[in-house]
Amino acid sequence: MEMVKLMLERVKTLTINNLLPKGEKIPDPICASQPLAPTDPSQETETIASKATHDGISVEQNKALLVRTKKPEFVLDNIKKSAVVAKHGDTYEIAVHWGLEETQILASKFKDVPSPINIKYHWPGEFKPFLHQKTTSGFLTLHKRAFCFNEQGTGKTASVIWATDYLMKIGAVRRALIVCPLSVMKSAWQADLFRFAMHRTFDVAYGTPTQRTKVVKSKAEFVITNYEGLEIIELELLSDGTFDLIVVDECSAYKTVSTKRWKVLKRVSDSVPWLWMLTGTPAAQSPVDAYGLAKLVCPDRVPKFFGAFRDRVMTKVSQFRWVPRSNAELIVHQSLQPAIRFEKKDCIDLPDVTYVARDAPLSAQQKKYYKILKDQMLFSAAGEEVSSMNAATNINKLLQISGGAVYTDTKDVIVFDVSNRLRVIEEIISEASHKVLVYVPFNHTIDLLHAHLTKAGISCDIINGDVSVNKRASIIQKFQGDKDPQVLIIQPKAASHGLTLTAANVIIWYAPVTSVETYLQANARINRPGQRNPMTIVHVAGSDVERRLYTLLRDNINIHAKIVELYGKEMDAS
Repeated sequence: MEMVKLMLERVKTLTINNLLPKGEKIPDPICASQPLAPTDPSQETETIASKATHDGISVEQNKALLVRTKKPEFVLDNIKKSAVVAKHGDTYEIAVHWGLEETQILASKFKDVPSPINIKYHWPGEFKPFLHQKTTSGFLTLHKRAFCFNEQGTGKTASVIWATDYLMKIGAVRRALIVCPLSVMKSAWQADLFRFAMHRTFDVAYGTPTQRTKVVKSKAEFVITNYEGLEIIELELLSDGTFDLIVVDECSAYKTVSTKRWKVLKRVSDSVPWLWMLTGTPAAQSPVDAYGLAKLVCPDRVPKFFGAFRDRVMTKVSQFRWVPRSNAELIVHQSLQPAIRFEKKDCIDLPDVTYVARDAPLSAQQKKYYKILKDQMLFSAAGEEVSSMNAATNINKLLQISGGAVYTDTKDVIVFDVSNRLRVIEEIISEASHKVLVYVPFNHTIDLLHAHLTKAGISCDIINGDVSVNKRASIIQKFQGDKDPQVLIIQPKAASHGLTLTAANVIIWYAPVTSVETYLQANARINRPGQRNPMTIVHVAGSDVERRLYTLLRDNINIHAKIVELYGKEMDAS
């Protein structure tokens, strides 16, 4: 993760300060804790573009670009609407028509080219965009195939919608396909389209193949579908021919080129001119994760074959172990371009987050089978045999016992006494000043907790993989706007992307997950614009393996690379 942080620092291709005149600072404060002012087109102020001066490029009277360069051939040979207007020594001043096509050509050669969106767009919607959102929108309009690595909670969904709306307005894009996790199709994308582009038509391609195909054939300008749904509508998309832009949200799902999912997206995206891929955590697990993303957006930046890229960024230290090379972060940065990156600290001011550890001692029954599993690779409980053939499997089984329910090899569930942990969860909820999210990794444990809280009179609801899209959207709307439910019990992978759950200011981890990306994304559900309260993240643990996992998660350490070491420490503690 440290390598990823360094790479992301390099990816900050554009910053707010680049858009302001020399000596002028960012307006203070630009923060989500302030109410967003409603848009009023009748009270427009001077735009960024009208006064911006860039490296070698300036905007003249909001009408044209003035390019200063010692090598005028590139501009004059590639842009018809350009002419030399002055020469100072060996530096030429070239006037260029300020249109989308011209700025796209300049953006391939020059840094920080101002997009015409800055002066020719009125930013529709209920709220005015932040400056970093305008910057992001402008960047996307200048790059037909690009990455947006803005951190969770910076409002990149709105930036994409504004950029797409502008391109539709000028006729550069006819229709856009949004490919995203199932959990955010309606609650994030559909809701934001209604908020920021109400004048556009949009629909969700979900349900039976017939229902999905009907939406594709419709005249909806924005079509939203989930990862799995893309394969179902692939042939219809390829034959339709009216989609010009594909946006892939949380694009890390497409990091592996050998998967069927990746191959489907490759075929579909090759048929359109525009492809934008979004994620706040690129290459979160390993530098090699960048390969699949680069092959979709900028294949010329990486080798033809995965093995060659792996050898560039990784070193083999044993038969089954690879570690990143010292220059891996630079290679990843160069591979994932063009890209833009804003972190929350760059653009909004959110309350601090406090982390708390709470102990939930294992019950006598849990301790018994926890020890049995540690002492032998095969154990029996309630007449069922549970195998553990490697370190990762053993760790997972230990987590299941700690949580209160173990899944057997025959898919049956063995329930343990987990009264201590349930009591601790109830105590934390009772101490909270606002609503609470409880992340529970295992489905059967979710049922246990839901039954316990309901019996205790605590209003709660569940979001997991079994909850339909419509019901999920309804649950989130009630949680954000109504008194009840007070608690959402969530399976982390089912709601770790895109959702805004700022009605809560407390997160309880019932048990740890083994993915740093899932952990970070899940925590970001409350740490977003609109959060006005101090936030607390509580780690509940009753076993040593849980405590060690929480430490790795907090330190952003790749757990998969440490799993054997983690297992060895657990065994040594016997």
